[in-house]
Amino acid sequence: MHVMVIGAAGMIGRKLVEKLGSDAEALGRGIDRLTLVDVIAPPLPAALASVSNALALDLSETGAAARLAAMRPDLIFHLAAIVSGEAEADFEKGYRINLDGTRSLFEAIRHEGQKAPYTPRLIFASSIAVFGQPFPEKIADDFFTTPLTSYGTQKAICELLLADYSRRGIFDGIGIRLPTICIRPGKPNKAASGFFSNILREPLAGQEAVLPVEENVRHWFASPRSAVGFFVHAARIDTSKIGPRRNLTMPGLSALVGEEIEALRRVAGDKAVKLIRREADPVIRAIVSGWATDFDAQRATALGFRAETNFDEIIKIHIEDELGGNI
Repeated sequence: MHVMVIGAAGMIGRKLVEKLGSDAEALGRGIDRLTLVDVIAPPLPAALASVSNALALDLSETGAAARLAAMRPDLIFHLAAIVSGEAEADFEKGYRINLDGTRSLFEAIRHEGQKAPYTPRLIFASSIAVFGQPFPEKIADDFFTTPLTSYGTQKAICELLLADYSRRGIFDGIGIRLPTICIRPGKPNKAASGFFSNILREPLAGQEAVLPVEENVRHWFASPRSAVGFFVHAARIDTSKIGPRRNLTMPGLSALVGEEIEALRRVAGDKAVKLIRREADPVIRAIVSGWATDFDAQRATALGFRAETNFDEIIKIHIEDELGGNI
């Protein structure tokens, strides 16, 4: 099987590639070719280095998508995007990367299939940002998408395209609406949601972190380990069980910022909590206030997708995966 990961240098992309390299049975079929794509050349997994290649490519550039589709991968993970805060700050870049790049890929697959039969499985990284207020207490699977950010709008449009191209048999698509992924490793990025990770990651490393919102802010979370699990499971699932509604809200954990902090206290003590500095940011608060806070993800759960059930577990996963099990 030829597997392509677009956005392979990003956090989830790197962890997904690590999973594919460490677990030969992860996808249920062997990988005889692995193509990794990002705007910078992604690192190759040691276990699959002999069958892997890395491309530095911007999907939104003219001809880039056609070049990838011409390789005719059997399975495509499309993770490439700019994050919410950056998409809101740079309107043109957000639409060019998040929408135009995605549609170029979909169209390139369609044109490739016109040359000779070709219907790959395509798994698209969407987001709970496709939902906008007013919200019910819990958002069910049949709740409509009315995003209140440019990022959410871009993802919602791509979801509609994915469903239509799948309906027409151009590819076999699944949209994965990711919760906010926490705790993200590495350095802070431009995502408006980044502080949810920062207030845990930095104190666990003995560094100060800034909390720009109140502790009563509630949000929807899953760990990086769960995120990788979502994509791997989507690669193996029988899509006939999904039906025409190809975009799925993933399971997760609904929690207050204050509950995050108390979990940090239980795991790492008061010393870590004291490293959180409160500094209100009205721009971040305004963006976050329009996000969904709780979901009833029955469809995804019935299809076998799984996530964490408490923040202590999310913190311990970060310690295991990023800190060698020690703090």
